[in-house]
Amino acid sequence: MEFGLVAVWLVTYLALLAAGQAIAKSLLPQLSDEGAGVGLPIAAGVIWLVVYWVGRVSITAGLWLGVGVVVAAALLAHRRTGPIDRRAFAETAAVFTAAFLFLIAIRAVDPAVHPGGGEKFLDFGLLRSLLRSGVLPPQDVWFAGETVRYYYGGHLLAALFARLTGTAPRYAYNLALAGFYAMVVTAAVGLARNIATAHGHDDRLAGAFAAFFVGLASNLMPAAQLLWLVTPGAITGARVPFFGVTVETIASDLGVPLDGLATGIGSFGYWSASRVIGGTINEFPLFAWLNGDLHAHMMSTPFLLLGATVLFGYYRTPAAQRWRRRALLFVGLPAVGAIVSVTNTWSMPTIAGLAAVTIVLAPADPIELLPDRVRPPQQGWIDRELGRLGVALGSATLIALLSVVIVLPYWLVVSSGSEGMGFLPDRSPIVPLVLVHGAFLVIAGLHYSRYAVGRLGTTTDRIGATDAVIAALALAVAGFLAIRFRVSALLVVAPLVGAGWLLARDGSVRDRPSPGFESVLVVASAGLIVLAEFVFLEENAGGGRYNTVFKLYMQIWVLFATGAGTALAVLIAEQRPGLGLSGPAWRRRFKILAALLVVSTSIYAALAVPAHFGSPTHRTDDPSLDALAFVETDHPDEARAIAWLDRREGQPTLLSRPGRDPYQWRNAPSSLTGIPTVAGWVHETGYHGPDAYYERAGHVDVMFTGGVDRQRELLRQYDVEYVYVGPKEREQYSQITIQRLDAVEPVGQFDAVTIYRVDQGAL
Repeated sequence: MEFGLVAVWLVTYLALLAAGQAIAKSLLPQLSDEGAGVGLPIAAGVIWLVVYWVGRVSITAGLWLGVGVVVAAALLAHRRTGPIDRRAFAETAAVFTAAFLFLIAIRAVDPAVHPGGGEKFLDFGLLRSLLRSGVLPPQDVWFAGETVRYYYGGHLLAALFARLTGTAPRYAYNLALAGFYAMVVTAAVGLARNIATAHGHDDRLAGAFAAFFVGLASNLMPAAQLLWLVTPGAITGARVPFFGVTVETIASDLGVPLDGLATGIGSFGYWSASRVIGGTINEFPLFAWLNGDLHAHMMSTPFLLLGATVLFGYYRTPAAQRWRRRALLFVGLPAVGAIVSVTNTWSMPTIAGLAAVTIVLAPADPIELLPDRVRPPQQGWIDRELGRLGVALGSATLIALLSVVIVLPYWLVVSSGSEGMGFLPDRSPIVPLVLVHGAFLVIAGLHYSRYAVGRLGTTTDRIGATDAVIAALALAVAGFLAIRFRVSALLVVAPLVGAGWLLARDGSVRDRPSPGFESVLVVASAGLIVLAEFVFLEENAGGGRYNTVFKLYMQIWVLFATGAGTALAVLIAEQRPGLGLSGPAWRRRFKILAALLVVSTSIYAALAVPAHFGSPTHRTDDPSLDALAFVETDHPDEARAIAWLDRREGQPTLLSRPGRDPYQWRNAPSSLTGIPTVAGWVHETGYHGPDAYYERAGHVDVMFTGGVDRQRELLRQYDVEYVYVGPKEREQYSQITIQRLDAVEPVGQFDAVTIYRVDQGAL
């Protein structure tokens, strides 16, 4: 086990956390923890932004300049606001360390970047390419001669950590993976504690719930399957009275799978809980980090919560501090949005959407953000609300545009792989939808019920009656649409959007008890769930809304879990006057509910984590973080050849078999070394287009087996320097003829692999 590297990375992370806390203390004085929860994302984000621009000349120079900027900013903040709160730092550091070491233990028994079951070949290839390159943007390891057209911001940050600590890529992969996990858990804890403090409640309890729901909890599918397993008559196929049908038939019709855990504890598999809603992927953090990809939708989550924390600072800033509110919205938030857009482009619209919801629900009137000379007159309640919504939408649009401008070079070359917008896809059945989001739906529903019940009998004034009419109409419309278009989300999720909106606005207008910033997180999450039922991006990465739900649901989970964790802590805290569902009896009920939710969402972790330690897919002889150790054990006939290529300098072009059938041992030499191959995995059809990819793949076939003149022409066209002839190439091509060229000579024979060098001058 590489204990020394673990210690070096942990110290580096904590040092950046301290520096980021000092900066946050100066920029976000509204935070009770001085921004310790997002200290590391702040410091890392500053370095990232410097490297993004300076790295076009030199990544190394950008890294050290970025570190210098962080140190200088921290010292300046220390001089301006005094030393950081050591207690806040120590508590945050403890949370980060625990989460980091937990993930280190997870990865130490199965550190491999194997090609199956995920995107590890893509992720390691991006990391390796960034570490080979001296400038940005990075080279595409699966499309030689072209730059990456994929969101690589998180991989860039992982590469910067590796450069900063002098760590080899084979170890940096897992150390960075653990760091991102610890960052998102810590950021969730920090934000939840800040919201609870604003409520005047126990911030540690809120932080504990947020840490659990973000870092360890799963959806309710394992609990439902376990309940089925222990239900009498489940195995024999009990029949429902009066209807004469089996329970299995009902479960099938409702979209509830009765395989895996439902058939026995020994049949549990960690994969199935992420595939609850048919035709989609419904990931949650523990599944994603157990699976072990260093993937974009995971690495963006700390910065998504950083954006939410910046917005919490706006939410808590008094209306009179107009310039601070503007700075948070139009300087701080676009900087976060820029990082998010290059890390996971799917998350950038979420940042803008969060901003819109925050601006509408914040106590301060957003009209005050406008210059006095363009501020419209507001005659009545409708004018005020429409003006509020208009400013929110306009501000969100401006934030998105500024985020794009900050990293404009990325947007000029990135390819989304999208073929346009799609509408009204196959919708989610109600039972799977509830199984995925049910725990958070229950918490949010009860949280809002306390405020709504507290108003019953007291809202007899005209405005209260208006609220009741609006709520009734909204529910009626939601019910009609749910029946007409078979959208169950409108029944079980959409009411949270309306309730959160109305209750928060009602409290702001009339100074009544109302939900706080947790409502922003709940409303935004519920809105994203409903959105995915109506709209999707048409892509070649799965059919229909497959990829849209995949990329949205991790964001939804992190935001919803943080908001619901805070709300659960508030539910079981001391009750305030003006709220319903109050008193000792209700507190006991909420504590029982909390225990039930924790237990039911813990079943997955209780089964998956021990199973991971008991039988990992690619166990090493001893615990290790070496992501490439599996090559020597699983592919010994190619290990020495890949290691030889890995020692080459720069990024020469490699010729190897195209990866037309991905998620298998294809293009390992390029993916594991960062040396670009002419045509790698078929993923490239989404980045460069199907025609371009398949043309290249055909050219590779010709270079291996075609006529001499055409071989020479194509070798020159792609500037090929090395040719890799291994088991997969011989499997694909029955007769390889490239070695007959005078300009091609062998430079290494390694077990089942021959590597040739191409003399471009001789061609």
